[in-house]
Amino acid sequence: MIRPRRSLLFMPGSNARALEKARNLPADGIILDLEDSVAPEAKQLARDQIAAAVAAGGFGRREVLIRVNALDSPWWVDDVAMAGKARPDGILVPKVSSVKDLSLIADRLGHVKADDSIRVWAMIETAQAVLDAEQLAAASQDAEMRLSGFVFGPNDISRETRIRMLPGRAAMLPLITHCILAARAYGLEILDGPYSDFSNVNGFGQECTQARDLGFDGKTLIHPGQIDACNAIFTPPEEEVAHARRIITAFEQPANAARGAISLDGQMVERLHAEMARRTIAIADAIAAMGH
Repeated sequence: MIRPRRSLLFMPGSNARALEKARNLPADGIILDLEDSVAPEAKQLARDQIAAAVAAGGFGRREVLIRVNALDSPWWVDDVAMAGKARPDGILVPKVSSVKDLSLIADRLGHVKADDSIRVWAMIETAQAVLDAEQLAAASQDAEMRLSGFVFGPNDISRETRIRMLPGRAAMLPLITHCILAARAYGLEILDGPYSDFSNVNGFGQECTQARDLGFDGKTLIHPGQIDACNAIFTPPEEEVAHARRIITAFEQPANAARGAISLDGQMVERLHAEMARRTIAIADAIAAMGH
């Protein structure tokens, strides 16, 4: 079953109102945050509130991830222990730079006997992570790693590399495409990082469109006001879905059963287009099932 991941919204774990609000927002997923949005003195409060929120449920079909603190912090061990017991859909690990980092998380999840259903998502936020994206993605072949996907983190990469974050992200594109290729080579999902200037509606829309066209599965968000536009851009247009259904119907005709390519609507269509069409239809159906 394909899961839509058009929009995943960060919500600070220390903000009880935000956690309550998260249950009714039209995002495909919620990232309950213990890291950047939570002050050091509020880490334990955030941990307790997130554990209670996940236990209470009520998130519907939304995917629920918990972002733990980085492995160089004093908090991550307690974060992972809580998450392992709380049983979200997954945990998001910031600043993963090596397969060793993934192993540390896997070992800790094993130590707390975390349910096998809890997946791991790695944030690609360092120069080393970008350089080693293929090795990180390849680690997903080891089931114990639980690795399901990447979240590309342009802001931290910009800070470390001094690559400027300018509209259009031209200077960042080689890094982005490298990470997308690594993810796809090993069947992983990959999400774009957040757009910080949430008051710039046009800039946000342009970056979402670029992210979709580059091949990202969706985008992480920092403000609820970004959800609707993000969902709309990452939803396959009705005409695209209709065309996909026509492709499938055409290949199912007995006369086309053995053909590798057929003519449809004045264009040559191959079997690979049928595979792409099936994914488009599956995503559209999954989005319809979300109900928003």
